[in-house]
Amino acid sequence: MRSFTSALLASLVLLASSAFGGSPDAITGIWTTAENKAKIEIFKCGSNYCGKIIELKEATYSADDKKGMAGQPKVDRENPDQKLRTRPIVGMQMLDGFSYAGDNRWEGGTIYDPKNGKTYKCKITLAEPNQLKVRGFIGISLIGRTETWTR
Repeated sequence: MRSFTSALLASLVLLASSAFGGSPDAITGIWTTAENKAKIEIFKCGSNYCGKIIELKEATYSADDKKGMAGQPKVDRENPDQKLRTRPIVGMQMLDGFSYAGDNRWEGGTIYDPKNGKTYKCKITLAEPNQLKVRGFIGISLIGRTETWTR
């Protein structure tokens, strides 16, 4: 009986560890950003992983908008490319080019911040089955910021 219990326990541990990450597709799905400001859908794009904004908590500009867009849907108005400043934020791809590096890490991608119109290098770590650590940085990973997203 003891060996059966040990075998069952070992099987459960193996099953749990394989269910948590270990698969390149483990990050696919819908994630809520820090402070519940947006929902991001991460999906496979070719051989890499990408993400787009599918929902904003505040999808329109506030009544006191300083650029005269009160009540209008938010657009990419801070983009350095003037032609892109009218594209809607909702539906915008903001994660691009991530590849699975093993050990629940995705690297080599970029993250776009529509608040300031800048694109940063980025890496993503699946910290727990329902928790992503998203780190955007300039140059080296030490100079950056990490946000925690939840599934």
